[in-house]
Amino acid sequence: MSQIANNLEEVRRRITAAARKAGRDPAGVQLVAVSKTVDTARIKEALAAGQQSFGENYLQEARGKIAALGPGATWHFIGSLQTNKAKAAVELFHLIHAVDRLHLAQALEKAAAQMGKTQEILIQVNLGGEETKSGAPPDAAPELLREIARLPHLRVVGLMTMPPWFDDPEAVRPYFRGLRELRDRLLRLEICPLPELSMGMSGDFEVAIEEGATLVRVGTAIFGRRE
Repeated sequence: MSQIANNLEEVRRRITAAARKAGRDPAGVQLVAVSKTVDTARIKEALAAGQQSFGENYLQEARGKIAALGPGATWHFIGSLQTNKAKAAVELFHLIHAVDRLHLAQALEKAAAQMGKTQEILIQVNLGGEETKSGAPPDAAPELLREIARLPHLRVVGLMTMPPWFDDPEAVRPYFRGLRELRDRLLRLEICPLPELSMGMSGDFEVAIEEGATLVRVGTAIFGRRE
């Protein structure tokens, strides 16, 4: 068994343990292997070990990988997206995690309409208020959701966040809990179902699962530290 296969097995074990600790079905948590800067040979190792969902941050890099690897994987765009790259994102990705403004959503809507596709997206929320990170402010989320839900070729399926970085995973817990609580408030508006919460990375995904994550974005724990 390769090192990547071993790492995947360990991450899956930890996902299962965290879900059970929270009284959740482990099948309700999807592992997205973050493969930015990872070469196709190592992604193939992950595919061979049963990993199907991969997350990419850069469109040009992802395009080459998706073409080289062919069918069999599901691709998630998890990086910051410019409106002039909307068409490429809709062409390449099953789920776009980081939609944080109406103008971007409208560009994705136009591209999806041209392709005859319904594009699934997540609304990114900046719970930490960090200027260096993308994301809509929490208090803007209800109106943003209302506006995007009117676009016929987009389907909002949940929320995503990138909280501030801390050494201690417990310090991140309030942000994960905050995203879940925001999702619950939005559900009470009865705009659309929001089954997905994308939160948690290599250092804190277990806490994220305990707080309700359905998508965890794990790179280093699978592929090792990047150069």
